[in-house]
Amino acid sequence: MRLHSAAVKGDVEKLRQISETGKVCVDSVDKEGTTPLILAAANNHIDCVTELLDQGADPNLKRETGTTAIFFASQGGYLEIVSLLINSKAEFDSPSKGGGTPLIVACQCNHLPVVEVLVENGANIHHQMDDGATALFIAAQSGNLDIVKYLIIYGADVNLCRTDGASPLWISAQMGHFEVLSELLYHRATIDAAREDGVTPLFKASHKGHVECVRELLKCGANTGLMANGESALHAAALHGHLTIVNKLVQSGADVNLKNKEGVRPIDLARDADYTLIVEFLKTCNPGDEAPCHASSTEDKVILDLEHKDQVETNC
Repeated sequence: MRLHSAAVKGDVEKLRQISETGKVCVDSVDKEGTTPLILAAANNHIDCVTELLDQGADPNLKRETGTTAIFFASQGGYLEIVSLLINSKAEFDSPSKGGGTPLIVACQCNHLPVVEVLVENGANIHHQMDDGATALFIAAQSGNLDIVKYLIIYGADVNLCRTDGASPLWISAQMGHFEVLSELLYHRATIDAAREDGVTPLFKASHKGHVECVRELLKCGANTGLMANGESALHAAALHGHLTIVNKLVQSGADVNLKNKEGVRPIDLARDADYTLIVEFLKTCNPGDEAPCHASSTEDKVILDLEHKDQVETNC
């Protein structure tokens, strides 16, 4: 493993000396299938990568995980090495176990220059991992706005979902990536596209307490009624103590007396969870009032009236 040691340390002279003895194969592997080229690429040692390629190292050999030298270079954001490997005929669309590609891992790690060189050399932006996730989905999940914009410009499908039905918009709502969510909505992402369990982006953002995402989804017309699974965003916000979101939902016309599949109203969930502020707020909401947007001033009154109870709104 002397060649591997030289590669991981970036010792190009030692690597050259060992190789020139002719006693060590340039593509020798360890027990995980790792080659010296993979180690050099993963550690950003471009001189070693160049030397190994000059000596005939195969850029497409894989570890047991299916990962290659260009996968690790893309993961690290090592643009020069990625470009060198591409010029050496590295297969940049070859997936690892699980279906990850150099493009997908570069999107995950927010390496836009690497994404650009891969796409411009023909990397498949529509490739889906085993779970259906695309490069755009992974970029949205990671909150990498510039990469999301770039992929959309190059034709990425904003509505291509994972196998469980989760879309890039859905995952951005769950993670609270407001700017990504706004960009996807601007490019006509399906606003109420639900995961296979019926959960929509609005429900997930309400559940997680992502106020800006909720506000943007409501502005764009997200459905505040019952989802296919018999729950609503208002139920989620009430259950998890997100008073600001409860208020936004009511302002947007959410029915405070809506019952879920178990016949339970949002106020009942809030009461069971001891969210007194939400209970008091929902009590003041008149379902017959034609102007539910008055809820904002009502919320302020409830907070002032109950301030002495020292209850803190969480996760909003």
